[in-house]
Order: sequence, then structure tokens, then C-alpha cells
Amino acid sequence: MRNRELRHRCRQVWCLAFAGFVAPLITAAQSAGAAPPADVAVVGWMAGSWQGSEAGLEMEETWLPPKGGAMLGMHRDVKEGRMVSFEFLRIETDKDGLVYLASPHGKPATPFRLVESAKTRAVFSNPAHDFPTRILYWLADDGRLHAKIEGSQGGKPASEEWSWSRVK
Repeated sequence: MRNRELRHRCRQVWCLAFAGFVAPLITAAQSAGAAPPADVAVVGWMAGSWQGSEAGLEMEETWLPPKGGAMLGMHRDVKEGRMVSFEFLRIETDKDGLVYLASPHGKPATPFRLVESAKTRAVFSNPAHDFPTRILYWLADDGRLHAKIEGSQGGKPASEEWSWSRVK
């Protein structure tokens, strides 16, 4: 009886030691490969009406606050009193996390998956798309909202960047 109890206690101690060693490793591995947050509230800092101008082009971008698992946005460019470009935008949660959906000129939406998120920075990516393959948003220390698209055109790196001030 004593040997049986000793073996049982040894198994218990071994199991506890094993669990104490392996559980932190599993948790660390899961954290290292963790997906960006799936709650649209992480990009809520983009909400508001924004505008800027450059070389006679008036730019407006508006984002509704997070609600119902999504943010809705729109962009409009006006030059010499005429709208020259527009885009419908949305950020929503799906089974894989957050996705940014861009519909330039009312075309079908192109998805860009959230791949990086910080307090006032978000990076969305779609490596299969022609241009852009990345869309970045960040809120600068001066309160201006910035957006940048990146990718390649004609085999060369290309990017465009915008900056807007909050409309009061």
C-alpha cells in the first residue's frame, strides 16, 4: 500500500511540475502569434470629421464612431468646385478580426486586414491587391489624422500620404 501511495504522489508532483513548466510556454507561444484586436473600438480614435487641402485640392474624410461592431467612413476630394474623387469606407469585425473595406468611386469593396494596432496607429494589409497593399492611419501629436497607402506600381515602391485637421 505504501508503494502505491508513493507512486501516486510522485505522479501528482510530476504532473504539477510539468503543467507549471509547459503552461507558461503555451501561453507565451499563443501571445507571440496573437492576432491584432478584433474590437472596432481600437480604431475609435479615427472617428470625426477631418479636412485638409493641398495644391487646390480640398479633401474631407469622415468616420462615424464605433457602433454595432463597425465604423463607417467616407472620403471626398473637390477641386475647382467639382468633386473629383470619392470613396466609401468601413471597418468591421469578421471571424478573423478587423477588416478595412475600401470602395473607391463606389466600386465593390476591397478588404484590408488589420495587421498592426497601437494606441493611435492602425495598419491594414492586403498583399494580394495590386495597389495599395497597405493602408496606414495614425493620429499625430499635433492632433492631425494622417493616412498613407503603400505598395508597388510598375515594379517600384510607391506611396501617397494625406493629412487632415479635425473639423470643429
